[in-house]
Amino acid sequence: MADIAPVLKAVVPAAGLGTRFLPATKATPKEMLPIVDKPAIQYVVEEAVDAGLTDVLMVTGRSKRSIEDHFDRAYELEEALRAKGDDERLGAVRESSELAIMHYVRQGEPRGLGHAVHCARQHVGREPFAVLLGDDMIDARDQLLKRMIEVRGQHGGSVVALMEVEPDQVSSYGCAAIEATGEDDVVRISDLVEKPAPDEAPSNWIIIGRYVCDPAVFDVLEKTPPGRGGEIQLTDALRTLADTPADQGGGVFGVKFRGRRYDTGNKLEYLRTVVQFASERPDLAPEFMPWLREFVRQHDQ
Repeated sequence: MADIAPVLKAVVPAAGLGTRFLPATKATPKEMLPIVDKPAIQYVVEEAVDAGLTDVLMVTGRSKRSIEDHFDRAYELEEALRAKGDDERLGAVRESSELAIMHYVRQGEPRGLGHAVHCARQHVGREPFAVLLGDDMIDARDQLLKRMIEVRGQHGGSVVALMEVEPDQVSSYGCAAIEATGEDDVVRISDLVEKPAPDEAPSNWIIIGRYVCDPAVFDVLEKTPPGRGGEIQLTDALRTLADTPADQGGGVFGVKFRGRRYDTGNKLEYLRTVVQFASERPDLAPEFMPWLREFVRQHDQ
């Protein structure tokens, strides 16, 4: 196999309207909603950085300027904290601006994930790249993205993250037809179906919001017609790449993920995520957990 280029760049689509969280997201990007005291989008960027990707392109839309501001310096705030001698909060404020080299491009209209990824073409060029969706948060202890990059280095092509769900859940996700390889957590993907009916799903393994894409995906996306909902689906482009020869950037592999994933794309899962994170915070758990137990006890009576 020819030398496989390293993955150095990350693309984070963040142009969605956040309609599930209205009215909170009327003026505040959904990605900026806090998980305790840190916006969800920062956890995603931290994951990319932990995997060695310090060049991050954020695909944004209108009314998303606060995302850019969050990852920029805030000199007046920093100076005020410095003057008060509040080094702890000063470090927390500066942390986001020092994480990575951040770039931004706007998706002019909401035409689907595939279109959002295609907006990254000029920045990414002919390099492989990771795509991290802001609705999916992967526990930092599980190192999913690092494993996906490793699999790309071994096999080439593109790599998606897979998670097994109950049959009645597959219609909410892209679903994969899989073939075993010599590794327990790695499969070859022969087909992908976007949000199939349960009786039409090729398996119970769904695609979650992590991808490592060969740059060949851009040429495919350019020719991919709108699919379900009139949107250009990344799943459709990867389906084409699954049948494309390896020497043309084809081949799609899946990493079976059995770790901790937090879905912040709807209100119930968002609330669960906040509670889970607060329950594991050493500065909050000693007081939060007894209160939570008492709250649950009272409501169980």
